[in-house]
Amino acid sequence: MKDGYVVGLGDYQGRREYDLSGAFVVPGLIDAHVHIESSLLAPAEYARLVLAHGTTTVIADPHEIANVCGAPGIEYLLAEGMETPLDILVMLPSCVPATPLDAGGAVLAAADLARFRGREGVIGLAEVMNVPGVLAGDEDLRAKMDLFEVIDGHAPFLSGKDLNAYIYAGVQSDHECTTFAEAREKLLRGMYIMIREGSTEHNLRDLLPLVNACTAPRCCFATDDRHADMLAGEGHIDDCVRKAVACGLEVEQALRMATLSAAGRFGLHDRGALAPGRLADFCVVEDPGRFKVLRTFKRGVEVADAGYRQPACPAAPLHARVPEPRDIRVAGRGEARVIGIVPGQIATRDLRYSVDGADIPDVGRDILKAVVTDRYRASGSGVGLVHGFGLQEGALAGSVSHDSHNIVAVGVGDADIVRAVGEVVRLGGGLAVVSGDDVTALPLECAGLMSALPHDEVVRRLMALEEHARRLGAIENPFMYLSFLALTVIPEVRVTERGVFDVGAFSDVPLFCE
Repeated sequence: MKDGYVVGLGDYQGRREYDLSGAFVVPGLIDAHVHIESSLLAPAEYARLVLAHGTTTVIADPHEIANVCGAPGIEYLLAEGMETPLDILVMLPSCVPATPLDAGGAVLAAADLARFRGREGVIGLAEVMNVPGVLAGDEDLRAKMDLFEVIDGHAPFLSGKDLNAYIYAGVQSDHECTTFAEAREKLLRGMYIMIREGSTEHNLRDLLPLVNACTAPRCCFATDDRHADMLAGEGHIDDCVRKAVACGLEVEQALRMATLSAAGRFGLHDRGALAPGRLADFCVVEDPGRFKVLRTFKRGVEVADAGYRQPACPAAPLHARVPEPRDIRVAGRGEARVIGIVPGQIATRDLRYSVDGADIPDVGRDILKAVVTDRYRASGSGVGLVHGFGLQEGALAGSVSHDSHNIVAVGVGDADIVRAVGEVVRLGGGLAVVSGDDVTALPLECAGLMSALPHDEVVRRLMALEEHARRLGAIENPFMYLSFLALTVIPEVRVTERGVFDVGAFSDVPLFCE
């Protein structure tokens, strides 16, 4: 190695030499699609954690902080990315807000994104999730897509001629596949397939049969959304490699997906392999199959933990009006639309239950209130019903609520829901579990999305939140499921500050069916 690049392979003598005692050297790992904000860590703390797991490059979409802060949020991520050895390469968010009906903290038009084109570290346009806009020929969306050659997709369940039209418009990849049939159809139409394995999005096992010697160049790994506790406990892309090998994939194919395939998808011809002229980004492992990372090198220099530094935090005040119990009362009876949680997925099911509003919560049938409170304009709260959280008492609330990031809560009693929302507002953004007088919380000082604490302290507090929620009967990883309840671009039904939203109809609908 010289000046951060690989000079060659063979019998060389170096000014500095490392005896690796028979260990293996593997190219630095690449995450093909991630929202750093979803880790709940500031960028520098996120980098400290994933570098230790052999990741040297992440393709980041600052969609979350852009929805809260607009262009200054993108500037924040670019600036923070310059302060860490980890290469944080940015795909600009294509849909802020996620849909024309959503109202977050900002609106980014094509002209707003154009000012970032050509900036160091900006490499393309991130997940184009407004599928109806693409198919309808939305002019502003078309203008955004015309800015870049590299364009990522976001099209769950899209198929047939609509999929053809979506790809024809210029979209090149997808990370939302949940079944082998869906991924195969998209692959055969020329898309790159990012196999996702996040905190709640467990798609690796179902999609892995797609990968073979012929298809591996078009397949790579993505984490999309992993909380800090999963990163610390299970790992990052190294975890994807281990799981893929455990499922029967050849080690060489798994390593290719984690390195060269991801680099090739984004045209990053300076990395992804240990070859002359490429960056000397690599990790050292005892056994590629078990893939325990011993050391990480970035540009030829061993990464040493620089320790914690206080991060900058962009201003993002909360203007929410904490609801009163009367504001979230469910009035009426009849067949109700109920959001059905799907374990291991971010998609939901449109369930129908006969419901009397006076009998909610219905703990016996696990039908609870889901409340979304406007954090930007204090316009009030929307109420829906959800099945699958498992809570027997208490409530959960958080200011991480994709994609607009209003305050979202689920609970058994109205008083606990109100108190949980109030705790998030008091913190200026955060996560909270409430049961009577017992409160467990994690402040998220950075835009209500990320903590300013060191990663080990964030992990400790997340574990305390999880333990409190578990005592109340909650599903595993409840805050990740909670964060997706308002995501209006993933089927089938959601809840927003306006009320119930039908993704298929792409419109607000009443809680009770007519």
